[in-house]
Amino acid sequence: MTDAIASTRRGAGRPTREQAEARHSELLDTALDLFLAHGFEVATIEMIANRVGMTKRTVYARYADKSSLFLAAVQRAIERQIVPRHVLEELDRGELAETLEAIARLRIGQVMTPNGLRLQRIINTESYRFPTIFTANYEQSAKPVIEFVAGLLDRAIAAEAIAPTDVDLAASAFMSMVVGGTVRAIVSGSTPTAAELDQKVHFTVHLLLDGLRPR
Repeated sequence: MTDAIASTRRGAGRPTREQAEARHSELLDTALDLFLAHGFEVATIEMIANRVGMTKRTVYARYADKSSLFLAAVQRAIERQIVPRHVLEELDRGELAETLEAIARLRIGQVMTPNGLRLQRIINTESYRFPTIFTANYEQSAKPVIEFVAGLLDRAIAAEAIAPTDVDLAASAFMSMVVGGTVRAIVSGSTPTAAELDQKVHFTVHLLLDGLRPR
């Protein structure tokens, strides 16, 4: 059997594992796009299957119903927003303000990606129907960053760079003050320039640290 014939037969047969995974990813991305564009109630399995070039039977073979497909699509988007621990550690410059600014820019930059915008907007529009997506996004994506920041603050307290404080509350305040406000503006369509973003992050980080300075 020639290589050409073997290649043709493989192409006409079952997809490879990589091809199947790529098609599944395409299904989930397309589903999230359509759920966002039309809302959960209006978007249908048939609409999603047609858009991605699958049959409804193929979709239902993997997902029992529309809710299962929706939750899987959101979970994929959440997983793509998770910052690995080693990435956070690489941002640790040894100087607290500089490190916090780097973390803030990373998190805000994530939201400015197509995946980040879709995820935030779908959470805003559908979390009343699926409250678990808000909790999942917090637990998997935001909480590890907050815990990392709390560790940085613990280290700063030990070095007497900031006053003793509840580091968990302070880390949550960092996420809310420095990241949250800018994220809400971006999701609503008001994207800052790079200079505006740097100015706001720098100002807010130093405002937070001024409040934690030893008196």
